[in-house]
Amino acid sequence: MYLEIKNLTVLYDTAMVLNNVSLRIDDGELVSLVGPNGAGKSTLLRAVAGLVKWEKESLKGTTLGKITLKGSAIFNGEEMINLPAHEIARKGLILCPERGRPFQEMTVKDNLEAAAFLTKEKRVMKENLERVYSLFPILGERQNQISGALSGGERTMLAIGRSLMSQAKLLLIDEPSTGLAARIKDELFARINEIRGLGITILLVEQDVSFAFELASRNYVMSRGQVIAEGSPAELLGDELIRETYLGL
Repeated sequence: MYLEIKNLTVLYDTAMVLNNVSLRIDDGELVSLVGPNGAGKSTLLRAVAGLVKWEKESLKGTTLGKITLKGSAIFNGEEMINLPAHEIARKGLILCPERGRPFQEMTVKDNLEAAAFLTKEKRVMKENLERVYSLFPILGERQNQISGALSGGERTMLAIGRSLMSQAKLLLIDEPSTGLAARIKDELFARINEIRGLGITILLVEQDVSFAFELASRNYVMSRGQVIAEGSPAELLGDELIRETYLGL
């Protein structure tokens, strides 16, 4: 088992965002996490990546509210929940956020090279950069362009490229298809499949159920902060209650 999440709970003040969530991802798997808006999917990724803990620490001594984080996230045999976000990233667990969030005033190439802070050897960084440009040729074509001028699809590609520059072993991808045209979704689908072929384990959070189910053979469904179902696309789509109530199909 590569990542095992046990009883993960997150409260913002008294609002329960995650309620005893447990799931697992095996080495080399691509697993999807689907469900309606507000289900807690993105919060789960942020908690595993150390960002909820960072938010909790940043609120100390303020009147902005209280965050409670409990539970366990064991990655490659080591507990992540108590580690700072940069240490989690150093271990190869990398979050690719929704809409990419690049450094907008920097060029595409500078964004990619900035993400290579974990790579000490210039040779390895160069190889990773070439791999990113091979996966996403548009990034190579626009490597000297300011990132803030990229389209939504290009920003998503840049975010995934940055993750690969960070030597990702487990990639947490948050809503990559949001706002994208069907043609761009298809291209992104193919690239994510290629990344899985490189041996990188992937946990994909996605609201487009058909997109997620095409990529992942095993899927979790979340609603109101809880995992309410797990199974193959055929099993989940065969359950009328899950299909209509939680997947909106």
